[in-house]
Amino acid sequence: MKTLCKLVTTLLLLMGYGHVSAQGYPDHAIKIIVPYQAGQGTDVATRYIADQLSHALKQSVYVENKAGAAGNIGTAEASRATGDGYTLVMGTNGTHVLNQFLYNSVGYDPAKDFEPIILVSTFPMVLLANPNAKLGTLQDVFAAAAKGTKGAEIAMPSTTARLVLELMKERGKVPLFGVPYKGSSTAATDVIGGQLPMLIDTVSAARAFVESNKLRAIAVTSKQPSALLPNVPTVSSQGLPDFEVVAWNGLYAPKGTPPAVIQKLNAEVTKILAREDVQKRLLELGHEPAGGSAAKLGDFAAAERTKWAPLIERAGIKAE
Repeated sequence: MKTLCKLVTTLLLLMGYGHVSAQGYPDHAIKIIVPYQAGQGTDVATRYIADQLSHALKQSVYVENKAGAAGNIGTAEASRATGDGYTLVMGTNGTHVLNQFLYNSVGYDPAKDFEPIILVSTFPMVLLANPNAKLGTLQDVFAAAAKGTKGAEIAMPSTTARLVLELMKERGKVPLFGVPYKGSSTAATDVIGGQLPMLIDTVSAARAFVESNKLRAIAVTSKQPSALLPNVPTVSSQGLPDFEVVAWNGLYAPKGTPPAVIQKLNAEVTKILAREDVQKRLLELGHEPAGGSAAKLGDFAAAERTKWAPLIERAGIKAE
């Protein structure tokens, strides 16, 4: 009985401590680790959200870039941080879904080492073509692939781009040919120059080329048309029903962060994302505002792992 009383007392004290900590949160600066280089799409959007969150919380919220190993280095560092709400990380579909299947070791467990806070934004991929290529629809692409010609070669500047290609190959039962690139700019330059007929990239990276008519957008990979390229049809509407591939950014905290802190951060970011000026600015930055509960982000990431793990294994995709 004495032991039980001690356990109950300890539990109540811990609950009280967590409550007090959450009530006073935040009382000093909050750091958001971005596991990519400064100036990259996730970094730019995170800095904007951090600035808005600083005003909302009346406390400094700043970004620290920890790039390397496709986001693994910064994310692993965040996983080792104290779960007190003062170190957060902007996770992505790379760090919290794909990388664990592409690398022998990433240094963290995306499902067990983090508390999800909120899905901040999504951005689809887009299939693009050189304007001089006779490729206006997805069916044109499939017809070119069926002929087994060079007209079916597609530049792939990222792992996500390769996943789009592999899923289109599998669902469309066509022999598309992917050509790996180390970055978007080189891939776009080669397609614009006619070295390759097509490219798969993020909408944010490709939008300027589409608006200047240097590249033709054939299809976006979201289920619904994207506000980022509103006049471009989806892959799903062009013969591959329910096709969906989206890149995304989600805010996470280290495991053990008090639930009340998670709830407070979720509530504040939810209010920020609901503002018209924020939505407009995120779209300008190439991000579609998202939102939802912390549980929604956790469920979404889990579903994404279930979706992509078998395809990555079947295609034999590994980080290079």
